[in-house]
Amino acid sequence: MFPPVDEAVLQSNPDFALLYTKLTKAVLNPDGTTKDSPAAKERAAVKKELDQHRLKAAKQHLLAHAIATASPPATDASARSSAKQQPALPEPLLDLLLMLPPLLEAEDSLPAESLSLLLSHPPLSDLETLLPDLSALVSSNLRSSALNVARVAHPSTNPSYLHRHIASLPTTAASLHAQRASSRHALAAARLAAAASLTALVQSHAQAAAHLIRALEAKHGVVARSLELRAAQVLHEAQIAETDAEQARWGLEREVYTPEAVAALGNYAAHLRDARIRTEERIRGLQDELAEYGVGVEGGEGKEKLMREMARVHSEMGKQLGDVKVDIDRLKQRNRPDRQR
Repeated sequence: MFPPVDEAVLQSNPDFALLYTKLTKAVLNPDGTTKDSPAAKERAAVKKELDQHRLKAAKQHLLAHAIATASPPATDASARSSAKQQPALPEPLLDLLLMLPPLLEAEDSLPAESLSLLLSHPPLSDLETLLPDLSALVSSNLRSSALNVARVAHPSTNPSYLHRHIASLPTTAASLHAQRASSRHALAAARLAAAASLTALVQSHAQAAAHLIRALEAKHGVVARSLELRAAQVLHEAQIAETDAEQARWGLEREVYTPEAVAALGNYAAHLRDARIRTEERIRGLQDELAEYGVGVEGGEGKEKLMREMARVHSEMGKQLGDVKVDIDRLKQRNRPDRQR
């Protein structure tokens, strides 16, 4: 069978399509061989002879398989009931069934002495006598195998009528083989057709999307461009406003912070730094003085309590002195009217 070619390839390459059609129709056979070969007749004769040998080998294989599978009746418990109804095979026939398959399937023929020895002793010496029973047994086995094949080939047929299809099994097998080959070719062609259809569908989707985009651009393109230009204008105006604001800030800074003001602010900053330094030094001095009185120093809790007590007493004495001064002033005020009288 020729390899399938995509239809799109043939349509896009007319010369190749013409060559492919000529090769598949006029020059080559479906199996790839040439039609006008000088040795076609010789090959046909060789093929015919090969088919005959194959048929002969197939018959021999079927016969050997039928004899090998024509085993004696089963001896287990499940088959004993059926064995009672069927007569047992004679022992020479059983020996013949066991000896024939190896002889038929042997690749190399036996020596003449061995062959004459086998033929002169039973069961091969009684082959003519056992041949009718052997033929019936092998025929029954072959018929059973043919019925199984017919059952597979015609699954919808009633089992009681399957024997009618045994004679047509070769024709059925040939037709099934041809149908299988044609089905494979049709499947490959269908796959190519599906791929081509999918490609066409994708192209149609792309064209539809392109048409949709063009329609949207035609409908909304003017508004979109107008909005874009308006946005660009607003951006430009915002940049100009930002530049003007920056320039105005620098101008105000130059007006407010004159060189004299900048120098004064610098001097004031230096003064603040000096004041901070002096404040820090004063704080350290006060901390040192408090440390002498045990305040903020480890182990000076007694001094701290003493100083706090002294401060409390000093405060109370100050209050008492204040009260005394108030009393004195009150007495003075009382003595003044008496003197006036």
